[in-house]
Amino acid sequence: MDDLITYGPNLAEGFLNNVKLSLVAAVASLILGTILVAMRVSPTPVLRAAGTVYVNVVRNTPLTLVLAFSALGLSDQLGLVFSETPRTNSFWIVAMGLSAYTAAFVCEALRAGINTVPLGQAEAARAIGLTFMQSLRMIILPQAFRTVVAPLGSVMIAMIKNTTVATAGGFVADSAAEMKEAFDTTGASIPIFLGIVVGFMVLTMPIGFFTGWLSRRLAVAR
Repeated sequence: MDDLITYGPNLAEGFLNNVKLSLVAAVASLILGTILVAMRVSPTPVLRAAGTVYVNVVRNTPLTLVLAFSALGLSDQLGLVFSETPRTNSFWIVAMGLSAYTAAFVCEALRAGINTVPLGQAEAARAIGLTFMQSLRMIILPQAFRTVVAPLGSVMIAMIKNTTVATAGGFVADSAAEMKEAFDTTGASIPIFLGIVVGFMVLTMPIGFFTGWLSRRLAVAR
């Protein structure tokens, strides 16, 4: 318990960084995932192919490699810099890689939701003169989001847990990095480990319960 008290402030700061990273990646991945699913169901073959290649490549690539590529390839080699402050720059590099990775799973969850929308509704939209983007935005996607609230919640929970590998992208101020530093200094400490576990449970369990409840609340009878 003394170790937890000693390293508590650093662990709390690292955990707060995980929360910030999760919030940024959640918003960015939802936006990018929606764009990707629009590409995947687009009537334009080039867009469909590009979306399919992106999703299949990213989904089958380990997250640590995606983050390492973001840090070493995009930042170090290509000179992509978000901030002159190293810690801030590494935060945004990791956020970008995590968002790009999670977006592929968001896309597939939304595509599953789109497949539940009756084909007749899309045909009716075309019959009244709506373009593909108009029918997608006003008719198809709203129903798809309602259908996949629970799967999207699972994707977000996985994304929150994935923030613990942020060190692969050079971000060394998250809870996992702080915990490793504490372990290296004091040896394995069960209170520190349990404290991190409880912290992530406090984040992820309410999301699971809320999205499960919301999914039942918004369920559409077919």
